[in-house]
Parts: sequence; C-alpha cells; structure tokens
Amino acid sequence: MINELEELIANALRELEMVTQDKELEAWRVRYLGKKSQLTAILRGLADLPMEERRRVGALANRIRAELENSYQQKTQLLREDQLVSAVGAESLDITLPGRLLPGGRLHPITQTIQEIHEIFVSMGFQVMEAPEVEWDYYNFEALNIPQHHPARDSMATLWVDYKNERGERNMLLRTHNTAGDIRAMETMRPPIRVVTTGKVYRYEASDATHVPMFYQIDGFAVDKSITMAELKGTLYEFARRFFGEERKVRFRCDYFPFDEPGVEMAIECGVCGGKGCRLCGDSGWIEILGAGMTHPKVLERGGLDPRVYSSFAFGMGIDRLPMLRYGIDDIRLFYGSDLRFLRQF
Repeated sequence: MINELEELIANALRELEMVTQDKELEAWRVRYLGKKSQLTAILRGLADLPMEERRRVGALANRIRAELENSYQQKTQLLREDQLVSAVGAESLDITLPGRLLPGGRLHPITQTIQEIHEIFVSMGFQVMEAPEVEWDYYNFEALNIPQHHPARDSMATLWVDYKNERGERNMLLRTHNTAGDIRAMETMRPPIRVVTTGKVYRYEASDATHVPMFYQIDGFAVDKSITMAELKGTLYEFARRFFGEERKVRFRCDYFPFDEPGVEMAIECGVCGGKGCRLCGDSGWIEILGAGMTHPKVLERGGLDPRVYSSFAFGMGIDRLPMLRYGIDDIRLFYGSDLRFLRQF
C-alpha cells in the first residue's frame, strides 16, 4: 500500500503541473482530494490493516494529503495571477502613458480686483483687516450714528438674522456695509490707524444691471491728529489714477452719510459710453463708485477716541463696479452667472 501511495502522489503532482484552466484544476481536486478519491479510500481502509502497518500507512497518507492540498492552493494562486495578466493584456492598458492634464484654473475677476486694490492701498500705508459678515446692530448701525428709526436705515434694505435678544429685539444681521468694521478697528487699535476692510455685504433688493443682493465692498479709514479733507481727496485721487489710469475723469460732489461730516461722493466717467450717457450710467455719463467724508465726531467717541484730539476720514466703495468701469461691462450680474465664456476674458 505504501508503494501505491507513492505512485499516487507522483501521478497527482505530474498532472497538476499540466493544469492550465480552472475546470481542469477542479477536476484534479475531485480526483485526488474528493470524497471518492483513491486517497480517501486508502484512509478509510486503514482500520483493516495490522496495527504496525496502520501507523506507517496512516502517517504517509496524511502527509501526502497535506502536500496535495498545499500544491492545490499554490496552483490556484498561479492561475489567478495568469488570468489577471491576460485580462490586462486584453485591455491594452499602457501604464507608461502620461496622465491627462487637468485644465488650469484662474482667479475670478472680482478676486483679481480685490488683490489689486489691496496692493494699491498697502503701498500707501494701509493695512488689510477682516471683519464679521454676520454683525451686530450696534456695529452696523448704532455706533455709526444710525440709531433705531433713523431714516438712513431705509436706504440699506437689511437681511436680519432670526435671533432675538433678551428684550425680544432682532439685533443680528448680515452686514450692509464694511463700515461696520471701523468701530471694531478703533476698539482694538490705537492711532495712527490706516485700515481697509474687504468682503461681502448684503442688501435685500432686486437685481438689475448695477445691483445684486450680495456684492463686494471695500471700506477704508484713517485716524490721526490733524487729518483733513485734502488728505482724503489725495488718497482717493491717487487710487483712481493707479487703478483706472490718468486719462479717466473723476468727480467729487457733496453727499450725506450719517457717519461722516462733511460727506462726499466720488464718481468715475462711464467707461461704456465715455461720458455721453448710456443704460449703465443712467444717461448721466458718470457712475458713482464710493461715498466718503470726514468721520463724524460721535463715531470717533463710540470707538473710544477723543474727537478734539483726533480726526479721521473714511470711504467705502463697491468693488464689483470697478472692473465694470475699467472693462466697459454693462451688467454686474455677469460676474455671478458662472459663464466661463465671460470669466475667461479676464
């Protein structure tokens, strides 16, 4: 019987070497390791052998079974690897080819404008500051000399947050202008102060060629001893010259702002019609880009500064209108339409 077992393992390993397909491998397993295989029959017949021969034949049969099972596992792994290589070859996957390059992105024109504005004002000694977009009524209105029921609040269609204080009043809102950050700067900084604040502001109003509910604004202010209107005009004229070019005309006119005294507006000659009048400028030839003025003494007091010692100027402008004036764009909504044909021009 020992000779029979040695002949069995020799035949089994020789046949296993010739197996190339899963079906052949399964047939080999049934023939040599199945319940009706020759090896299983030998193991079942051990009880009929003498004790001494039973030990020798049983030990050899078990060793042969273990070797065949191990060989079967190895052959299974080899077949799987061969199948994977064949599948990869059939798909003609050339892993040496370079990957496809992703299209390069670019900065949005509003972002480009903000960066350019920052560079201009930083070169004039201003520093850039951030302020909260969700603001308290105090900083957005009260501290800027706009108390409750003041008519100036009607000009800023406010988006209020559904939050009430202990008196049942809504006093949290989406900021309507970046001037709300001026008081925060005065509370944390000491003169001389030169700061610009940039970011989104919100107005509850209908969209048209020059208005959207959310737009970008920059607000700047300076605090020092003996600051005058001449320094305000010099700062804004220098900005206009460097941003729009020396040939663009600039206009100053008196205006009213609760937090400035006196107040002015600055307008730029319309870049679409060249000052002749069109839909964008309302046939006036000019587009207002900012309001400015000398900071009201009450605002300085709210910021913890003595108006008898310090004076200040402030200005705020809509950033979206600046590239419109520079490039002759006649509809502000184009910036927010996600039309890549428009955005790629910049």
